[in-house]
Amino acid sequence: MPVQITIIGLGQIGASMGLALATHKESILRVGHDKKREVEREALEMGVADKMEHNLPTAVQDAKMVVLSIPLSQVKETLEFIAPDLQEGAVVLDTTPIKAGVQKWAKEILPDGCYYVGLAPALNPEALHDFGAGLTTAKADLFSKGLFMIDAPVGVPEEAVVLAMDFVRLLGAEPVLADPLESDGLMSTVHLLPQLMAASLLNATIDQPGWLDARKVAGRAYAVATSGMAYSDEIDSLRMSALQNRASVVHALDVIIASLRGLRDDIENENDEGLALRLESALKGRQRWMSERLAANWANTKRADTPDYPSMSERLFGGLFAKKNRKK
Repeated sequence: MPVQITIIGLGQIGASMGLALATHKESILRVGHDKKREVEREALEMGVADKMEHNLPTAVQDAKMVVLSIPLSQVKETLEFIAPDLQEGAVVLDTTPIKAGVQKWAKEILPDGCYYVGLAPALNPEALHDFGAGLTTAKADLFSKGLFMIDAPVGVPEEAVVLAMDFVRLLGAEPVLADPLESDGLMSTVHLLPQLMAASLLNATIDQPGWLDARKVAGRAYAVATSGMAYSDEIDSLRMSALQNRASVVHALDVIIASLRGLRDDIENENDEGLALRLESALKGRQRWMSERLAANWANTKRADTPDYPSMSERLFGGLFAKKNRKK
């Protein structure tokens, strides 16, 4: 009998997970849930899940694994809602970029015998310039050649962590164990900072003197630079992420402010050589990063030694889940 994996939230990430798991129908039953019924209907037509369950407690009560692919602002409420109906041994994953708050909530809310492991996905490099979001942008290879940082709180059984790593591999990506503090620091720099910079640029230009004319000629450079706000999950989640990880975010902002000040000073002082060096360094740095990201040959990526455990399906049926299921 196939093992049930429930995916809550059928946007680009959640729906792409469902599509990626489609080749494992013989061992996995994909159950989908979204707060919008029309999204559930469309996702079912796309083959994102084998079935949809709009009743959230029913959606999770038989699940061995539950994936929360929802904005940070919805995670705590969702955990509180599903906790009483989780099976003993169920593993709950989430895909929010910042984990500090989620780990705290999971520790407080999940019942004994259920385990939380955080996932921070890095997408297929081919999708880096696709700025769309939502169900219609989902695709089965969204995670191919990508990495997932695996953030496991202290005390989570090793089997649960390895199960999460195997799940990531089923999606076509590579799992990398990360310290939660390190992970949040990295995501502050490469995920939150671009969105906050986009917000700053928008606030510094829109409705400012000259904007009525500037808006008519703002082009690709402006659209790309402000795109971080275009596909932000939602404002509440960005605000919560920044405040929950404020030390790392403040440090990242201090670094970018120093960089902007150096750029400003070179321009004010007509330092042609200094300005040229800054711009050339930025250009070469981006070219190098894009080349490395597209190649996805992370030979030196830190990986954990994986114990010689049975297959994912065997672990789902046994190990953590060998105990008699209980209903909360």
